[in-house]
Amino acid sequence: MSKSVRISEEFHEFVTSHKREDETMEETLRRLIGGPDPEDVAGILSSETADAMRDHLEDKRQRDVEDKRELRERFE
Repeated sequence: MSKSVRISEEFHEFVTSHKREDETMEETLRRLIGGPDPEDVAGILSSETADAMRDHLEDKRQRDVEDKRELRERFE
């Protein structure tokens, strides 16, 4: 599946000028913005591991929010 994105001619020229001979436009954009190559990260984690990590990160974020709230309350 692919999507189209409208960009200005100026930006298209910029990306094209940075495109390497062996790259697609998508590969060039990923390189320029520092995005990961999907093939580099695909299959590294099982779905179960990814879900567990996601849950852990959400718990950590929630604890951080609570810690900041408690700290603010101490100084009010």
